[in-house]
Amino acid sequence: MKKAALFTILFSLLLLSDINYAQEKSQPFEVKISGKGRQSIIFIPGFACSGEVWKETKALFEEKATCYTLTMAGFAGVAPQANASFESWEKAIAVYIKENKISKPVIIGHSMGGALAMALAADYPELISRIVVVDALPCLIALSNPAFVSKENNDCSAMIAQLTAATDEQFYQMQKMSMPRLLADTSKLTQVINWSVKSDRTTFGKMYCDFSNTDLRQKITRIQCPALVLLESYFVNSKAAITEQFKNATTVDMRFATKGLHFIMYDDKDWYETQLKSFISL
Repeated sequence: MKKAALFTILFSLLLLSDINYAQEKSQPFEVKISGKGRQSIIFIPGFACSGEVWKETKALFEEKATCYTLTMAGFAGVAPQANASFESWEKAIAVYIKENKISKPVIIGHSMGGALAMALAADYPELISRIVVVDALPCLIALSNPAFVSKENNDCSAMIAQLTAATDEQFYQMQKMSMPRLLADTSKLTQVINWSVKSDRTTFGKMYCDFSNTDLRQKITRIQCPALVLLESYFVNSKAAITEQFKNATTVDMRFATKGLHFIMYDDKDWYETQLKSFISL
């Protein structure tokens, strides 16, 4: 009986150790794998969005490529994780590529996902074959404040407190008011608003604050792979300032959409798909 009891205790400790190890190893995103082919493509959605935002884009490539579609932890109903940050998410994606032996993937990212694509290409040039950045800049806030300098210890507590204090109805109304400024295709509005509403408020506030403090202008000078940057049509009005941000990123090919807003994959679909199919030949 004593031996049996000791075995039970040891087994429980080992099991607990395995569970803790799995928790330590858990990545801050959900991954859905589809398609098949030698070329791998990793899709990173934008702020508070589901990987479903890439549904139509994936359909262009799934016959000849293996697609890894992420939804970040805390966004669009995926369970949140503590201590979310832009840098930790970037590192986790790089670790996922290495551990799963994904050879030279193309990374396609929208908004914050596009910024993650740029950071990954700069910090892990040996991992990635090329990137597509869909409506993201190295430093968005620098368009309105060219003298912007990111804070070393950025305090996000006020932003988190404001968002977590809002009622569900208040938060829904906030998203309902703001989303038409980002998305012209009204048939997609409800879907995109729902992704935001299903997002964890603490993650929402922390990542909004952290990303607003992110400046990649120096980092992107280290990008070595081909980089296609697709920007919404409105940004053509700030072309000089945007070109300045990318001036030392020698592999960047920057193009402006013909119409629509931030969700280019919806608002200027034909133009967007033509750019992608030309840049990613399978």
